[in-house]
Amino acid sequence: MTSAMPTLLYIDDDEALARLVDRGMTRLGFNVVHAASGQHGLDRLEQGDIDVIALDQYMPGLDGLETLERILAIPNSPPVVFVTAAQDSSIAVTALKAGAADYLVKDVQGDFIPLLHVAIDGALRQARIRKARDDAEAEVHASRDRYAALAAEREVLLREVNHRVGNSLQIIASLLHLQANSSTQEDVKVALTNAMGRVAAVAQVHRRLYTSHDLKSVLLNQYLDALLEDLRRSAEGNRMSRLTLKAEQIEIDPDRAVAIGIIVNELVMNAVKYAYPDGAGPIHIVLNAEGDNVVLSIADNGVGLNVKTDPRSTGMGQRIVTAMASKLDASVERDPAHAGTRIVLRFRRVSAPATTPASAAAS
Repeated sequence: MTSAMPTLLYIDDDEALARLVDRGMTRLGFNVVHAASGQHGLDRLEQGDIDVIALDQYMPGLDGLETLERILAIPNSPPVVFVTAAQDSSIAVTALKAGAADYLVKDVQGDFIPLLHVAIDGALRQARIRKARDDAEAEVHASRDRYAALAAEREVLLREVNHRVGNSLQIIASLLHLQANSSTQEDVKVALTNAMGRVAAVAQVHRRLYTSHDLKSVLLNQYLDALLEDLRRSAEGNRMSRLTLKAEQIEIDPDRAVAIGIIVNELVMNAVKYAYPDGAGPIHIVLNAEGDNVVLSIADNGVGLNVKTDPRSTGMGQRIVTAMASKLDASVERDPAHAGTRIVLRFRRVSAPATTPASAAAS
């Protein structure tokens, strides 16, 4: 659309009236092009550079309504002001319903030209508004498509990163397992096995993420189930043959899942080492939701805390549990009513500002 001097295509078979419109609209700042029939008007429109159309109703060949229909079938066609000498309002209604921007009644003396100018100005203004709206909507759609493409690419990259990190950590855990099996020193074997479990806890989170549809959360029950299966496979003999999990379906963010996995690993290994001096026994992990909180317990039916002492213990497990509980803003308590040992971990589903330091105990 030419903003300095817009071009008006005036389609009317009345040559004398067309000259009046040409003079009047030219004085008002328009470049006027005349077409004597509907078909001539369509032919001129195909050449381009038309900003607005004034269209007469009664013409030989194609009448105004037929010409209007063909004009509006052209993509990005200019707005049309319908003009007729008839006083029949039904024509106006039909034209407006068909898509005309405005409608007015003409006279043979040209007195309607000021009204035509007003109607054309309004039609051009509506066209500019419509174009601005369409351009804005197109930009919104394009931006949305770009964002969706970037999000999809980011998700693929994150999934690939989690896949590679998970594989690398799994290799490290396997190497630690091999090293532990080949060691002849019991304290070295225990230390390597513990380290393997800690690495496996982190690896399992990444494995959960790259196989999940949601990269922002982890199903805690599935994660713990896979983690405990790793521990069973790594254990000697049947030391973890009676390791069980009872868990509700709970989603949690990956960072907190790592902390929970490490805590479970430490407390399970603690129970394996100290709860049953004469052999294997049951170790139960229970996960359930209580309102906005999550409760995780690790329990055994062993000899109890009073005899869980080992001069080789470095206290590393206790320090790790304390650090991970602090990360979760969790409380870690012993259940004094339990016959063996039961450690209960309570934390919120989502992170909350820390209030008091978390307490924990594991040897």
